[in-house]
Amino acid sequence: MAITDIAAYSHLSDADIEALGYELDAIRRDVEDSRGERDATYIHRTIKFQRALDVAARLLIGTSRSRAGWWVGTAALAFAKSVENMEISHNVSHGQWDWMNDPEIHSSSWEWDMVGLSSQWRYAHNYRHHVFSNVLELDDDLGFGVMRVSRDQPWRPQYLLQPLQNLVLAATFEWGIALHDVDMKWDRGIAANPEARALLKKVGRQAVKDYALFPALSRSRWRRTLGANATANLMRNLWAYMVIFCGHFPDGAEKFTADVIEKETRAEWYLRQMLGAANFKAGPLMAFASGNLCYQIEHHLFPDLPSNRYAQIATRVRALCEKYDLPYTSGSLAHQYFLTLRTVHKLALPDGLLRATSDDAPETASERKFSTGATPARRLDGRISGLKTALQSQTRRFRR
Repeated sequence: MAITDIAAYSHLSDADIEALGYELDAIRRDVEDSRGERDATYIHRTIKFQRALDVAARLLIGTSRSRAGWWVGTAALAFAKSVENMEISHNVSHGQWDWMNDPEIHSSSWEWDMVGLSSQWRYAHNYRHHVFSNVLELDDDLGFGVMRVSRDQPWRPQYLLQPLQNLVLAATFEWGIALHDVDMKWDRGIAANPEARALLKKVGRQAVKDYALFPALSRSRWRRTLGANATANLMRNLWAYMVIFCGHFPDGAEKFTADVIEKETRAEWYLRQMLGAANFKAGPLMAFASGNLCYQIEHHLFPDLPSNRYAQIATRVRALCEKYDLPYTSGSLAHQYFLTLRTVHKLALPDGLLRATSDDAPETASERKFSTGATPARRLDGRISGLKTALQSQTRRFRR
């Protein structure tokens, strides 16, 4: 099973968990108290850059007569769309910039450049996903309702198609998110479902913009523009999919049962976010292109703090992981994606073909994986002996 007792799994005492929560609260206060002109300048410049790049890319696509020019323009358009979706829209919709009281750059008014509706996404993502992160049957993003990413999810024959579903979801990620965020209830009819009607209107507007308006403006070169828009959307979808999956499904991004939230304290919520997310290593450009979601741990701890602060926050979070002897799950993008693909392909198979148990597998673990109960202790040097040490001890035991 997934983790049912977060204190037992983390090998931390209640006092240690509360102390960890206090130190994370201090990080939040420090960032909130220091937000100001530098941060506001960052988001304003980012929006101006993205819009200028979008215009420049479309002009290059429409005016260039070479294949190389078309590819450069299309790649630039895909990058502009990625920045718009991830560093701007995703983070604005989280309320990261609400403190500026800017009516344009506000979670209540921002609408992003993709087929999904921001208002529907905010409920499904900000509430269902971030409040109940990786809690089985409560977090709708755990496999997005179509894939098995934990052995706690019962195997069904349709999961044999999971590798193919994964490819389709990657290519159509914006559509998957849009449909995932709303219960369409087609059997009731569109007229009886205002959420479905609102989504279809947004889909219509987006389709007209990408596949009718801009191609029409290109007149005789409409095929060139249509192909560029479709290709840029595909590239943006693949990149967003990879970033999101690498933040949630590599080994070390743990899953939990509903038991952990029955009497969950704020400190325990923090700890669940730390154990349930994964980072990938990125330089400044890749971090910017990913909406700083290479810092997925920090984002889950502080989803409403400005994304340009995550690198700074990460330094302090890593130090806390060292202090409380907790793993800080991170790796290269290629490595994290390899682990994600391994889980997707492996869990497509029936449990009878898998060797590890649901308590001790690379993608699924619980406190029962340890042969002895959790015994929070101090090492001889006075430091905490927590989950990181317990995992290392278990690895050495199996290697004997």
